[in-house]
Amino acid sequence: MSGVQQRQVSADEDGMRLDRWFATHFPQLGFGRLQKLIRNGEIKVDRAKVTTSTRLSPGQTVRIPPIDDPGTPKPVRINEDEARFLRSLILYEDEDIYVFNKPHGLAVQGGSGTTRHLDGMLKSLPNNKGEAPRLVHRLDRDTSGCLVVAKTKAAASHFGTVFRSRSARKIYWAVVAGNPHPQQGEISCFLARQSTADGEQMVVVKNGTPGAQHSTSYYSTTDTASRRFAWVTLKPVTGRTHQLRVHMAKLGTPIIGDPRYFNIENWQGAEGLSEGLHLHARRLAIPLRGGKRIDISAPLPPHMRGSFETLGFDPDRYDVGTDPEDGA
Repeated sequence: MSGVQQRQVSADEDGMRLDRWFATHFPQLGFGRLQKLIRNGEIKVDRAKVTTSTRLSPGQTVRIPPIDDPGTPKPVRINEDEARFLRSLILYEDEDIYVFNKPHGLAVQGGSGTTRHLDGMLKSLPNNKGEAPRLVHRLDRDTSGCLVVAKTKAAASHFGTVFRSRSARKIYWAVVAGNPHPQQGEISCFLARQSTADGEQMVVVKNGTPGAQHSTSYYSTTDTASRRFAWVTLKPVTGRTHQLRVHMAKLGTPIIGDPRYFNIENWQGAEGLSEGLHLHARRLAIPLRGGKRIDISAPLPPHMRGSFETLGFDPDRYDVGTDPEDGA
């Protein structure tokens, strides 16, 4: 490469750390050199100084100085235990992608205090050029379900475009406290990142607030257990950080087990209800590079299956294979 570049942060990179952004776009750039470039002020975001842990937002511009290409990447080191674990998660595979069933509790990317994450394990599934697969979208640590990973740079570019253009249709299942009113509808609001004593979280703000981003989701009540619990099907239109979790809390029916956005005081659970966030990326329909469209479903994680049984929800009865494009 030669010359300074200016690149915009995409919607699916919302919240990504700067060091992970560079690892995705410039894998040849070592961490030590990245730190030096940042210290010297050669890397900036919206003309402002940054650190390796700076979190990015869609639409921001990253200044990239000239970075020499060292040539063919060195062969990655394979951990066979990690490779076997990742293969056990595969729901779908072709020459371009893996679709994994990401477990509840497994982080997709590294961060403060996070040493075990899916992105780090991917080096143990190198392609025929010795390159590690690349993430093209993300799920929260405690959200389970369908996650797409590209095997090559070309595939990553295609599927990154797919997710940015909203050509990917995503269906989530959640168990919430209370019953949504109305039973189905649209949630549309502006969200912004806010610092709290427990770290950063997303909050609902007015249009025009600095850092505000518009967000939209559709929801539908699939089944209820009295007035205390509901199984909802969710379809995010935009892809903001923690979007579905914030939207359901805004509706007054927060997702069970959400440590950050559950906002009902003195709430009592039910005997037999599992612990953990009850949000699952159930289905994903995406166009492949050849034009064919695939529709993949991920089985419920153990903790949600246990709660479904406790509450009398039958996933097999209601999961009838409706096209995700038909609504939430």
